[in-house]
Amino acid sequence: MEFMDVVRERYACRKYEDRPVDQSDLDAILEAGRLAPTSTDQQEQHVYVIRFESGLEKIDALSECRYGAPLVLMITYDKTDVYEYPGGKYDSGVEDASIAVTHMMLEATERGVGSCWVNVFDPDKVKAAFNLPEKEQVVAMLDLGYPAADARPSAKHDHRKLISELVTYL
Repeated sequence: MEFMDVVRERYACRKYEDRPVDQSDLDAILEAGRLAPTSTDQQEQHVYVIRFESGLEKIDALSECRYGAPLVLMITYDKTDVYEYPGGKYDSGVEDASIAVTHMMLEATERGVGSCWVNVFDPDKVKAAFNLPEKEQVVAMLDLGYPAADARPSAKHDHRKLISELVTYL
């Protein structure tokens, strides 16, 4: 699939088949996240693969947005290993983890795997439920699974602003 086709085809999947994600698909998705660019090549992101019932039950207790996905990726970053931008107001953690999530979503689409970026959760509760190290910050959870036959994008999926509304040349 051409890149722009992947971008156009990708949508937030909210209904999945009841079957596991093939390991070869998961490996490629994780590799896409590993190859994502990071600020000064810090690679401070970490991905937790949650696919066993005990972990998925924890996810369901923490967020209503798993939508029956058979697998969830939890993406964090190491707060102690980020690039501090000049001025001291921002660091690269959320940005770099978000780029990795985006790469994984697009690779999932390329492979026919549906995804939904989940940010409806309390990061501190997720961190506690999974006993994550103190230095890690949870950024996103990414539902993954094969879309159900009747899965569809949201009604607003194809309604995009004009480029002239989003871009200003200075």
